[in-house]
Amino acid sequence: MRKQFQGFVIRWLLNSLGLWLAVKLFGTGYAMETPLSLFGFFLAGFIFSVVNAMLRPIVIILSLPALLVTLGLFMLVVNGFMVYVSMKLAPGVSMTFLHSILTGVVMSLVNYIVTNVIDFDNRSVNKGSA
Repeated sequence: MRKQFQGFVIRWLLNSLGLWLAVKLFGTGYAMETPLSLFGFFLAGFIFSVVNAMLRPIVIILSLPALLVTLGLFMLVVNGFMVYVSMKLAPGVSMTFLHSILTGVVMSLVNYIVTNVIDFDNRSVNKGSA
């Protein structure tokens, strides 16, 4: 349980960093009522992490026909939808859907790297105990 919580906290912090990076790259589609604050990115990263963990599997299952027809390319839209929903839930934050898709690409790369680092850590622990 402790490793799962640590993994979630790492994902949360790196998702916040990924959102900040995406705003710096695609800043025109992002609006925040207050200046770009550190708290705003941490809150948006937390919301994105929760939405990604809870809603993403359901959306992937529902979009399976589109994923099969497009040979997985529809995942760009699914990832963009996850970012869009997260930004709508974050107070004072908005992003256009097109910029959400571009941000989804950045967030996919961040989550891919995080998953590989966390899995690598788990594999090295499991090999040591076997």
